[in-house]
Amino acid sequence: MKTYTPKPLDTDNVELSEDLLLLTEKIAENVHDVWARGRIEQGWTYGDRRDDLLKTTPCLVPYSELPESEKEYDRKTALNTLKLVIALGYTIEKSN
Repeated sequence: MKTYTPKPLDTDNVELSEDLLLLTEKIAENVHDVWARGRIEQGWTYGDRRDDLLKTTPCLVPYSELPESEKEYDRKTALNTLKLVIALGYTIEKSN
């Protein structure tokens, strides 16, 4: 078995504007919706507990109904993605 050592780009010093911080919640919600759509397409359904054999999960609910721990996972993904974009030298602007 190969040993894998993740090496994400260091984005600890990247500061996001207030607008981008607000955007992270919208991105987090979309991340969840993309994940949920993929699960549903794979035959997963809502269930009280996760069961890989039965393909059930309690997370097949709207983002607003997720437990805070699940929302936090999606927020981290969104936040780190935005920080990476900025760290790579891109700018993000909202068009009117």
